[in-house]
Amino acid sequence: MYSFQNRGDTRVLDEPMYAHYLSKNNVDHPGKKEILNSQFSEIKKVKDEVLFKNYPIDYLFIKNMAHHFIGIDWNFILEMENIIYIRNPKQLIASFAKVIDQPTLQDIGIELEYQLYEFLIENNKTPIILDSGELLKNPQKILQLICAKLRIPFTEKMLHWEAGPRKEDGVWAKYWYANVHQSTGFAKQKTSDRPLPNQLLPLYEKAMQFYKPLFEKSIKA
Repeated sequence: MYSFQNRGDTRVLDEPMYAHYLSKNNVDHPGKKEILNSQFSEIKKVKDEVLFKNYPIDYLFIKNMAHHFIGIDWNFILEMENIIYIRNPKQLIASFAKVIDQPTLQDIGIELEYQLYEFLIENNKTPIILDSGELLKNPQKILQLICAKLRIPFTEKMLHWEAGPRKEDGVWAKYWYANVHQSTGFAKQKTSDRPLPNQLLPLYEKAMQFYKPLFEKSIKA
């Protein structure tokens, strides 16, 4: 998200369906009340007044989480170019476990990412699949390939940004964005090598069933 925001010609939206997700699902996330007060909870309003609003800028980048798609009609994404961003489940689960003690398959979203991929393919809309590990191997090459697929110009501004929060951050940033606020570019996170607690190993094994076929189709460095 920060990479695209730093282009200068792109407006970014940070998880505009988060409040809708929290309002429709019995989950307890940090800052839940604050999030619900910060966004539209009705999905029609999210679509009409946020996602498909006419923004006076060249490009719009929308960061969504896969689990926010639970219980809604997915057809609106057929009007968009879609990037499915995946991460090795070991690293993903370790990251979630810093904030949520017992993350579930729904929390980490990998099964839903796979279902979204299948939905797009069935509707003749092939998404870009981006793996964080491949991105870190060669950020410039991967971003150039992504921009080419999106038919937009690549700029080296996408490779680096200033440390600190952004005005586009959701109100949940204080709970989740500590690492990204310290970043100035693409770098391996501290949680990447953190061992998983034994009780989370079954979750990891389930997640790998969906991660592996997506990784096979991802852009490679």
